[in-house]
Amino acid sequence: MEAGGVRAAVRALPREPGVYRFRDGRGRVLYAGRAVELRRRVGSYWRDLGDRPHLARMVRAVARIEAVVCESEHEAAWLERNVLEHRMPPANRVPGGLESPVHIRLDLSAAAPGLKVAHVPTPRRETVWFGPYLGGQRARTAVAALHRAFPLHYTGTGLTVAEREMAQARGVGPGQRADLALAVRAVLEREPGAVAALRAELIRRRQAASDEAAYELAGRIQAELEALEWTVAPQRVTVSAAYDLDVSGWHEGVLVTFTIRGGRMLDWRQRACSPRAAAPHLAATPPEWHAFAARNAALAATLAAHTA
Repeated sequence: MEAGGVRAAVRALPREPGVYRFRDGRGRVLYAGRAVELRRRVGSYWRDLGDRPHLARMVRAVARIEAVVCESEHEAAWLERNVLEHRMPPANRVPGGLESPVHIRLDLSAAAPGLKVAHVPTPRRETVWFGPYLGGQRARTAVAALHRAFPLHYTGTGLTVAEREMAQARGVGPGQRADLALAVRAVLEREPGAVAALRAELIRRRQAASDEAAYELAGRIQAELEALEWTVAPQRVTVSAAYDLDVSGWHEGVLVTFTIRGGRMLDWRQRACSPRAAAPHLAATPPEWHAFAARNAALAATLAAHTA
């Protein structure tokens, strides 16, 4: 494969988050990674790699680029993790990425309501679990953002003296518990209006802190905003429901099939395929996956055309 074909494939990549992988002339996967912006990240491999000779050697062997566009950076991070844990290519060095998987627990008990971050969800009364999310620190910072706007943790009956004083200062008590819990739940369920309202409130508070020269507080709120965006971003490639499914999309002679096992998207494969042969695969794909599969099939067909 001439370098010009690979470079043309790079230029055809979208400026969106996703996961990419490189194959050599024999079809073997050399490397897989994730990107905030696919075109820029993949294109960086064809610039100066002088301080990373192992990558420079790998790039010289690249004959084909494959990529999956994701709904968010968070989704791309999960897909990369799943792909690398399923099968790690030779040029990758860290299986599964560095972020820790966590869940957020919404405790609705009268004594100690509020949010906590935990690695493993465990059944408990008066508790609702959300996630999974990647990145324990991000999740804890997002919880701080939720507690800042919705001080549910100050509405319990088991508060210390200091906590009761804080609750009084915040103007909350047991009477607000149900409404605050509903507000928190709406955000964690990614309801657009609830997320937008919380984002606007945090931006307002950040600006107020900046106006008062409370720059450390403004910085904390900015970090909370960023963590919130990560946490509530759309993400479907890893879910708590342990279901198995194959999701397929077809475009101009290319069939792409994504493998989901135990609620985790582990891999994708693509091949030349006629419309007739693709039909049963497309019919078996649930409607909620049609747009994702079709878009990535179109990208696969475009990249394949450049590196055929």
